[in-house]
Amino acid sequence: MKLDRKKRLIRVSSGALALCAAASVAACSAPASAEGSLSFGDPQAPQLSPGTLITAHNLTESAALPSAAKNERITYMSQSASGEPILVSGVVAIPKTPAPAGGWPVISWAHGTTGVADACAPSADTPAGPVHDYLSVVDQTLDQWVSSGYVVVQTDYEGLGTPGGHPYMNGTSAANTVTDIVRAARQVDDQVGKDWFAMGHSQGGQAAAFTSEIGKDRAPELNLKGAVSIAPGNGTAQIPAMVASGNEAMAGGVPFVPVILLGVQAVDPSVVPEDLLSDQAQPLLEAARTGCLAAVRAVPAVPVAQIFREGADLTALTANLNEQELSTVTPKVPTLFAQGTTDVLVSVASTSGAVKDYCAKGSDVEFKTYEGADHRGAIAASYNDAMDFTSRMLAGGEVNPGAC
Repeated sequence: MKLDRKKRLIRVSSGALALCAAASVAACSAPASAEGSLSFGDPQAPQLSPGTLITAHNLTESAALPSAAKNERITYMSQSASGEPILVSGVVAIPKTPAPAGGWPVISWAHGTTGVADACAPSADTPAGPVHDYLSVVDQTLDQWVSSGYVVVQTDYEGLGTPGGHPYMNGTSAANTVTDIVRAARQVDDQVGKDWFAMGHSQGGQAAAFTSEIGKDRAPELNLKGAVSIAPGNGTAQIPAMVASGNEAMAGGVPFVPVILLGVQAVDPSVVPEDLLSDQAQPLLEAARTGCLAAVRAVPAVPVAQIFREGADLTALTANLNEQELSTVTPKVPTLFAQGTTDVLVSVASTSGAVKDYCAKGSDVEFKTYEGADHRGAIAASYNDAMDFTSRMLAGGEVNPGAC
């Protein structure tokens, strides 16, 4: 079915209604005959399975891609890092070009670090928004994808703009939301096809890598053709200890510390950020709770050696982060890795090391570097190679040799 009305009413159980109410989501209603509370995944409540579309409305704000025939801000069901039902928001952009046989292919975009506060959700972007400087760069490339005949879907991830905390850099949670929004998009427009690609940058590059491993098994009714991972976040587990060592070379990584702590706390409540950070560093934590990355960076600098409390126990924190490293992943679909050579946030060595590891595991990978491209610049720089990659995979081709 096509969703042509401005707002769509969908039959949901009382459990889903509670989620919608908590998120203050419009267009969420149920008829008088709605069932009582049913557990997530219950056969009697198939509408609550992962990927179920809950709400959709026309989007005209900054998050809308200008070359799309239609942009919809949606909410849909997914699963948290621990497997619990969650409501997630995102955007679906439908191309103007006629759908090919089998429907439009899909790019499921995973965004880079914006923060952990609800204000950091990309689907809520405005020209004066706290993450518009980053998203406006990303959207230029995403608009090229939709103008080239791809449906572009963008998840906000777990806990950004919807109830609950955001488990920053949790690969399983991110992969769940990246996959399930493709399922939801097929309920927005019946010409959205089954062929899809996971694609992302930075935090989203890590998400795309995790999706390359679990996406095919998670949604076997779809055809995950490949993944594109641009400057993928990696080595996060090393940041706390390196900052705690007092190494001033880590000053640039300090704004990520409260984001990392709050992200892990969303999954493991035993990690209490207030107990780990020094009194001087508490303002960083407060900024991260209510603002986005720019707000954390605006906090007066705290010396690296004074970020963590003396003797802070980082064991649980580091153990959780170690589970999110790229080394824990084995891509099961062809995957293109793209990296700028002047990136100071994600190094060439980090990404090339991951690629080497995947080669040893027997995964089908390609690796492209872009001379002079920085962290954000790699998004636009990799577009032509990513387009070539997706076109080859849709045609049943193989990865180009050379990465291994």
